[in-house]
Amino acid sequence: MVRIQVTVDGQRCEDEVEPRLLLVHYLRERVGKVGTPVGCDTSNCGACTVQLDGRSVKSCAVLAVQADGSEVTTIEGLANGEWHPMQKAFKECHALQCGYCTPGMIMAAVDLLSNNPNPSEEEIRDGLEGNLCRCTGYHNIVKAVQMAAAEGGAR
Repeated sequence: MVRIQVTVDGQRCEDEVEPRLLLVHYLRERVGKVGTPVGCDTSNCGACTVQLDGRSVKSCAVLAVQADGSEVTTIEGLANGEWHPMQKAFKECHALQCGYCTPGMIMAAVDLLSNNPNPSEEEIRDGLEGNLCRCTGYHNIVKAVQMAAAEGGAR
C-alpha cells in the first residue's frame, strides 16, 4: 500500500492505495465521485476524462499514485455551485443523448478552450478526437463547444 494525498474538487483526500489502483476507480470507489464513468478501461473512449492539475487526462490511464500531490477536478467539481458555461452549452445545444460520454466530453472541451479560447470547428473536432460518442454524431457537441467559447467557457 502507498499513502497518497490528492485534492479532489477542492477537498483534500489522504488514502492508502494499492500501487496499481487506477485513478478512475479511486475517484469513484474511495472519493465517491461517480460522475466520472468507467468507460472502456483501455483509454480509448475518453468517458473518464478529468482534469489533473488543470490538464485533461483519461483517468483510466493514470494510476492513483501518479496523482499524489496533485489537484483533480471532476465533472462534479467543475460547476462550483452553478453550472459551468460548458455544461450550460451542452444542455442548450442538446449535445447529449445517452449522456455516458458527456462528463469526459465536457472536461476535454474545457481543457481545449483553456488552450484555445476561440477554436475553429476543425480545431474542436481535433481537440475532442480522443473522446468517443456513440449517439450524437458530434454535430451538437461541436455547436456546444462553439457556444461555450463565445461565452468564455474555459473558466
